[in-house]
Amino acid sequence: MIGRFVAIALVLTLLLSADDTKLSKKGQKIAESLCDGSTLPKKAGTVEQMMIDIKASHSCPSLSKSKLKSIALYLLNGANGSTNNRRISVPESAKCPVCGMFVHKYPKWTTHMKIGDKDLYFDGVKDMMKYYIFDGDFVYDRKDISQMLVSDYYTLEAIDARDAYFVYDSDMFGPMGRELIPFKSSGEAERFMGDHGGKRVLRFKDIDDNTIMGLDG
Repeated sequence: MIGRFVAIALVLTLLLSADDTKLSKKGQKIAESLCDGSTLPKKAGTVEQMMIDIKASHSCPSLSKSKLKSIALYLLNGANGSTNNRRISVPESAKCPVCGMFVHKYPKWTTHMKIGDKDLYFDGVKDMMKYYIFDGDFVYDRKDISQMLVSDYYTLEAIDARDAYFVYDSDMFGPMGRELIPFKSSGEAERFMGDHGGKRVLRFKDIDDNTIMGLDG
């Protein structure tokens, strides 16, 4: 009898997970088409709290409860419904060491470098790459870098910069203007280019000083 109840519980759990995945994908489409992604709240708390935070952020027009729930699930779990969607957590006091802006205001664009025991945060890939490439302006031992993370444009998932795909020079501007837009997969990068243009898709090793200076004109 106990085994039967366990089996029923497992089936219900799988059905609920599948439903959340569908709602998360729906939430992604709604968020991308109707909401200002730069001001949507960060992942935190429960679905109900996320719904309250979304309304309070005024990032979206007036939405039904079901649409709010879909966006909340998307922000919490990513488009695939996975709860492993880890994001970069930025202290409110953190300033970009390149431009001096407060990074927590721009969760859509946040990047992170760990150098020795120091955590540095940037308001875009472009500024992080300036800090990495221009060794005459930013003097430190590059061998001390233990981590470089960027935020996937669609899900805000933290991904290793060396594994990411970057759309170069699209019509989507970041806090510092023309940008390198990061994605976890090449397919998402190509889809973004179809919607927002861009000259090409780059990998980390392709980004050099000319790439960065080209973005700044």
